[in-house]
Amino acid sequence: MKTLAPIAIALLAATLRVDAQITFDRILHADREPANWLSYSGTPSNQRYSGLDQITAANAKNLELKWLWQARSLEKFEATPLVVDGVLYTVQAPNEVVALDAATGRVFWTFPYEPAANARTCCGRVNRGLAILGDTLFMGTIDAHLLAIDAKAGTLLWDANVADSAQRYSITMAPVVIKDKVIVGTAGGDAGIRGVVAAFDAGTGKEVWRIHTIPGPGEPGNDSWGGGSSWKEGGAAVWNAGAYDPETNLVFFGTGNPAPDWDGRDRLGDNLYSNCVLALDADTGKLKWYYQFTPHDEMDYDSTQVPVLADIDWRGTPTKAMLWANRNGLMYVLDRVTGKFLFGKPYVETNWMSGFDKNGRPIRVPGIVPSKEGTLVRPHVHGATNWAPPSFSPKTGLFYVAHWEHSGIIALEGQFPRSVGINSKQTQMGQTNLLPFFNDDNEAYGVIRAYDPNTLEPKWEYKMADITWGGVLSTAGDVVFGGGKEGYFVALDAKSGAELWKMPVGGQVNAGAMSYAVNGKQYVAIAAGSSLFAFALP
Repeated sequence: MKTLAPIAIALLAATLRVDAQITFDRILHADREPANWLSYSGTPSNQRYSGLDQITAANAKNLELKWLWQARSLEKFEATPLVVDGVLYTVQAPNEVVALDAATGRVFWTFPYEPAANARTCCGRVNRGLAILGDTLFMGTIDAHLLAIDAKAGTLLWDANVADSAQRYSITMAPVVIKDKVIVGTAGGDAGIRGVVAAFDAGTGKEVWRIHTIPGPGEPGNDSWGGGSSWKEGGAAVWNAGAYDPETNLVFFGTGNPAPDWDGRDRLGDNLYSNCVLALDADTGKLKWYYQFTPHDEMDYDSTQVPVLADIDWRGTPTKAMLWANRNGLMYVLDRVTGKFLFGKPYVETNWMSGFDKNGRPIRVPGIVPSKEGTLVRPHVHGATNWAPPSFSPKTGLFYVAHWEHSGIIALEGQFPRSVGINSKQTQMGQTNLLPFFNDDNEAYGVIRAYDPNTLEPKWEYKMADITWGGVLSTAGDVVFGGGKEGYFVALDAKSGAELWKMPVGGQVNAGAMSYAVNGKQYVAIAAGSSLFAFALP
């Protein structure tokens, strides 16, 4: 572990006062202190909305770079930082925690962690962020451990083994803190795990409760796996941040695809609880309700998007809603208290379903399934969106989502799908399972769109020249921040979508922006390429 210089200890101690511990009440009411960013999407509701308004639609054009921190890792930088009273905490992939001065980018300390040699992830050795409670940071690791780290000194407090990395379990999500517990889910659905969500005592690391996301024999839903043993390695991983509703004491997590991803012949049935949102009692882990977005998925349409909780006026009735832009190309409004399906519709080109039945189950289009000859399915196997966090602004009442448009793929029975739009260069290189190059207006592209939750109709669109893996942030200054694979960080007018400011950041944006303030100055931070950038007004 790298030690602190005496001056760094003094500076950090002065910044993190003894009376400034992060209580759960502060996390629960993080909107009251917008200078800080206390969880992955800012608050337990995951709205990714900042109440700071120093940066506005009128002055965003004047934003300038204030500092840059260069990570040593060349892995995808998907983490969203935390900011606590002037100190910024982030993760250098895969599992090195770094504490920085949020005003200057100066490093206070680093905490390195070396995962087990057998740690494997499907899609990069990545980490999406941290959680905090008291003076303790919490991080999941790619070898499926949960670590507690002293936020002042950068030293290890405890280490809990969540699952066996030798069985391809891993953790890539930012943990969720609820009361005195830290809750994490396991990734590895593409490798044939049986998904897990587990809660640990924040002080001791002792396990409090654990559930599997696939029901075993005798449990409700087990018969949806065809009556065989496919449930044992059926996936349904949990690898993105959850949300929490204090009024119902429910914590919500999205689950991933069933395994094997593209071949459902040995797992006939709906395959519960894959491709679902699960509402769990935060104290016990007991399942209270679920909604399945894609029954019997054969297109890898993980439903691990970040759930967004919002109190909205749903068609004239005050409603405690959950907003969800799904990887399967459909957008949803659910009642977060009961799980009732309120409304849903495609938000990108989608050809696999024609509507919903009275219970909110998608109606499949006959023949739009993997076949021996190959079937065009929209959206692509990577979906309309993926892990990128969306945003809801209580000021504008709009739901902001970064996603792909016009994507599709040829689905082959029992095989990895083949991309649409493969050009001759890719074919010569033997790359027949990659995304197409982007040559014309008929190929996939990235967009940031604003949606009205009452109609799920777009109010405006900002089109990018390439696809996007980046999330979005909205602010009280009526600015929306986002970016994409083309390597630009942009500020948009939250009401109209007009481009206010655009900055090249030297690498693709794979994370969601966040905002904080130090000494009265508002900053906006984004990870791009292998660097963390902080912008502010002159």
